[in-house]
Amino acid sequence: MGSRIGVLMGGLSTERDISLKSGTAVVAALRARGHEVVDIVVDRDLPTQLLHHRIDVAWIALHGRFGEDGCVQGLLEVMGIPYTGSGVLASAVCMDKAATKRALRGVPEVVMAEDVTIRRGESIPELPLPAVVKPAVGGSTLGIARVTRPEEAELAIRAALALDPTVLVEAFVQGPEITVAVLDGEPLPAIGIVPQKGFFDFEAKYSKGQTRYDAPAQVPDRVSQAAQRAAKLAYRALGCRGLARADFIVGSDDVPIFLEINTLPGMTPTSLSPMAAELVGIDFSGLCERILATAQCMEPEV
Repeated sequence: MGSRIGVLMGGLSTERDISLKSGTAVVAALRARGHEVVDIVVDRDLPTQLLHHRIDVAWIALHGRFGEDGCVQGLLEVMGIPYTGSGVLASAVCMDKAATKRALRGVPEVVMAEDVTIRRGESIPELPLPAVVKPAVGGSTLGIARVTRPEEAELAIRAALALDPTVLVEAFVQGPEITVAVLDGEPLPAIGIVPQKGFFDFEAKYSKGQTRYDAPAQVPDRVSQAAQRAAKLAYRALGCRGLARADFIVGSDDVPIFLEINTLPGMTPTSLSPMAAELVGIDFSGLCERILATAQCMEPEV
């Protein structure tokens, strides 16, 4: 008898709608492969739903707070339900962009931009300009702004602090953006992200026709390979599991500058990670099964 799989989608974050799309696609893919699947739309009653559906394994298709940050992972650990994706600690650290960068300090080949961390209530120090202002915790590029003048920076920081108590201000790096998915410890080909208006913000990310994706990325092989090495090293150093995706900006010296790593990247057939998997012969349903095979949780101590 096969396992009963619960696909967790929706959730309590600003990325709920994106998660519902990911989850719906994963449910269809796993059912097409013959799996018994229950779609679970996550809300505050998740513990009750998990008990009601009596699932054997959780396929997590959540994004953002309460889904990607270790909260749901901790609940599943306590309930003894194996789950896909990274564990509690890696999920929590990777959700926080500032914590991620601190954890990767000293890791060879993971190059990062200079930054300043500002917490709610602190005065704004002198900043490297131009810069990119972003909430430390958040996703889908919400609250991110590119600034060139001190007054712009102050407004952007205050807006970002309204979304999260910690803000990361990074020196702006001009260059193409690429992303590298890592599947069970091995990097997939780099994908290029080319916004039509020059900045990969929320509108560019989710509005049809606003961004072009190059599969594979149109950068020199040495750049793609350097990004793949850095993504693999970051994945391992942070303790990620299953599928994760690291984002980079390629600087003027052709060095990929690490931005962040997503432990539960988007999972629709047109998302970036499935796009990369297609380049090595893994179709969408096959990718969903590969991720399913990595599900686990800790053994109890008593």
